[in-house]
Amino acid sequence: MTTLDATNPLAPFARRRTALLTSFRRDGTPVDTPVTIAVEDGHAYVRTYDRAWKARRMRNDPAIRLAPSTVLGRPRGAALSARVELLDGAAAEHAARAIARRQPILQGVLVPVMHRLKHYRTLHYRVTPDAGPPEAASPAVTAR
Repeated sequence: MTTLDATNPLAPFARRRTALLTSFRRDGTPVDTPVTIAVEDGHAYVRTYDRAWKARRMRNDPAIRLAPSTVLGRPRGAALSARVELLDGAAAEHAARAIARRQPILQGVLVPVMHRLKHYRTLHYRVTPDAGPPEAASPAVTAR
């Protein structure tokens, strides 16, 4: 993990292990999911498995929002708009190592073992922030 300056949009995530990933259903409805995050060189990495609904939503629409959060998914900062890219080969291995460095027992051992036992395919994504200011962590719902 590299040190990020305050101007980098991913700086709030560098010290946190968990982020609230908001992916979007086909009808545009946002769905929040806490995920382990590793930040490195101006982008972040997240992992999931092939049968997870968030993987399907990100495959259909790579636009996401990401906010620093607690392990339970309570936002702890402003959300930023980003795009995800599914990784494979050496890039996926690099992402797996970066995530495992953040939580060696949980993400380095337990999660990979559970994915193998359940016959899941582990998917790694690179998160690249969009240009622009951060959004509010909990957007206000307007009454109609």
